Amino acid sequence: MRHFLTILAHEIRALLFNPSTYVAAVLFLGVMGFIFAGILNNYSTHPQEQQPAQQFFQYFIIPVYFMVPLLTMRSLAEERRLGTLETLLTTPVTTTEVVLGKFGAAYLLYLLLWASTGGFHYILHHYSRDARLLEWGPLVGGYTFIAVSGLLFVAIGILASALTRSQAVAGILSFTALFALTAGVYFLGNTPLLQQEGFASVRTTVENLQTFTHLEDFSHGVIDTRQVFFYLTGSVLALIFSILGVEAKLLQG
Repeated sequence: MRHFLTILAHEIRALLFNPSTYVAAVLFLGVMGFIFAGILNNYSTHPQEQQPAQQFFQYFIIPVYFMVPLLTMRSLAEERRLGTLETLLTTPVTTTEVVLGKFGAAYLLYLLLWASTGGFHYILHHYSRDARLLEWGPLVGGYTFIAVSGLLFVAIGILASALTRSQAVAGILSFTALFALTAGVYFLGNTPLLQQEGFASVRTTVENLQTFTHLEDFSHGVIDTRQVFFYLTGSVLALIFSILGVEAKLLQG
């Protein structure tokens, strides 16, 4: 892994020079700023039971659907299309170092974009001078969930990019997988079939995989090690399949 940091630095520079990075950043901050303004507008007109931070993180999946594909779709697909990945792997760099370097760069940028939304809460607290609008518990829990779940989301994007030479196809694959993992599992858990007594064990398993339930637990300060284990093992598996996918494609030429 001695070349990992070199590849990571190179990938961070590549992301900073990539127009899709700035498209993702502008879309992300625009969407989240619009959502935060809407939440504050509701607070000014109607009494709310939840703090602004709790409501803010409930919309986390909206930017994830477009931000993760935009940050990851180029990583391996474009390298394979241009043939530079094969050239890179003729050097003493391993496939594992390449995949982990690209994953690390995308994940760090993912965290940076989310960290920038902390400015929304700071501005609210600075101008309102109302401590009731800024509770640290939901903020810390929400950002911790973003960091933990982001490992799996970004790894899925890297896997999608490892399976094709087309950035567009990689983006669509990434979006589809993220949608199935989040909204798909949520709707599956609420289907009438799984509400029957004979499917109780399946329903419990599906409920344990629901991302929105994980977010609610984190926001209330409940850190379930099973949920953390799910995201960690899921991201490791996605990265392993990414490495195997790249090597299989190289063998096929």
